[in-house]
Amino acid sequence: MSAQTPRTPQLDRTRLWTERLARDEAEVEEAGRLVVEGALRRMVGLTLEAVGCEAPIGSYCEVIRPDGGRVDAEVVGFADDRIFLMPTGRIRGMVSNARVVPTLRPASVRVGEGLLGRIIDGSGQPIDGRGSIDGDERMDLHASPINPLERQPIDEPLDVGVRSINALLSLGRGQRVGLFAGSGVGKSVLLGMMTRHTAADIVVVGLVGERGREVQEFVANSLGPEGMARSVVVATPSDHPPLMRIHGALIATSVAEYFRDRGYHVLLLMDSLTRIAQAQREIALAIGEPPVTKGYPPSVFAALPELCERAGNGSAEQGSITAIYTVLTEGDDQNDPVADAARSILDGHIVLSRKLAGAGVFPAVDVEASASRVMNQVTDPRHQQLARAYRQIYATYTENQDLINVGAYSPGSDPDIDLAIQLWPKLRGFLMQALDEPARMDASLAELEQIFMPEPDPAADPEMTQQGEMNGAG
Repeated sequence: MSAQTPRTPQLDRTRLWTERLARDEAEVEEAGRLVVEGALRRMVGLTLEAVGCEAPIGSYCEVIRPDGGRVDAEVVGFADDRIFLMPTGRIRGMVSNARVVPTLRPASVRVGEGLLGRIIDGSGQPIDGRGSIDGDERMDLHASPINPLERQPIDEPLDVGVRSINALLSLGRGQRVGLFAGSGVGKSVLLGMMTRHTAADIVVVGLVGERGREVQEFVANSLGPEGMARSVVVATPSDHPPLMRIHGALIATSVAEYFRDRGYHVLLLMDSLTRIAQAQREIALAIGEPPVTKGYPPSVFAALPELCERAGNGSAEQGSITAIYTVLTEGDDQNDPVADAARSILDGHIVLSRKLAGAGVFPAVDVEASASRVMNQVTDPRHQQLARAYRQIYATYTENQDLINVGAYSPGSDPDIDLAIQLWPKLRGFLMQALDEPARMDASLAELEQIFMPEPDPAADPEMTQQGEMNGAG
């Protein structure tokens, strides 16, 4: 029979103090850290400067107005003993020496299935008049992208319902594409077609920095009741502060990530990447960052890939985010800094042509200037061969179009040009599509193949010849 080790007063005291220290430590953590308030000392434009308090970059502070109202502001920079804040709401009514209270909470948005069918703003609040949104989880607006080695490859085609894109610029599920267009070329119309016809479980739309009237028009005309039931719209028009516009893009991306992580295939439409860059430029210039390229500071070109890299395929257990970002090319300048940066970041670009739009060709997709970097991964060799043949014949005609139009070309001089002239009506007609007429992937490929089929020769068909004789006899 073994003797038990007797307890000693020293062991009892040690256990007692250990339990007490653990309890005190839990109470201290629950109480949180001491918050030191500051004071508002300066406001230039939309930039607020506060002293006397500390807060990390990306966290929120509350500025207390004399009437008791509170304005949320995000920490965007600091210098010496000052912190720079950018408000997310209206700044009317602020005064010097107003209280600045750090909240130490990061920017986040409430997410959940209750977001489907709803319209929210850049603060995550509903603006559709249908009450609060159900959701118990929150997503950080500045989430990190997935490890590149954990992403699933893009090997599945995505049917967007647009004939020219399905056949000639085939997209893959999880691809990130730029839609490049000037003003009045049909960018919003094409975006609406892709919204209605793309095969996706969830559609997340970010309307950033655009005209306010376009929100209602997009919801009513492009989505409709059926499309809105599976969609989430984040609207931050051009009259919102620049930080709110950036938050609109971040919220749309975070919502898309939430559904992707739960296995859904998400279509993310962002209109527009240019307005996001302009909002970032406003913030950077306001806090003193020097411009480097046509008025854009370096932080703009760091923020764009940080945003776009969050889209794409997830891991094997997750779904995908197929992202389409519109890029406004002012004056149809394809070498605009934002457009040039977007082309290097994204997995393809669809360019809309003002010349085609002026000729009545809608959607005005410029096949020669557009490219999909994953087309060879999601299509078979026969499809690729037909698309190459179309591009070659199309380019042959456009290169010699002036000679053909003025009658300077003699038929029979070049067989390639002769073939281009013969097929040109079919090539042009293939690009045209009605707004409410979806063109599925298999039908698009069949119509592409039909372009190169020879016209039936009635003289070579005995049945047609006999029918013609009977008609003539009649």
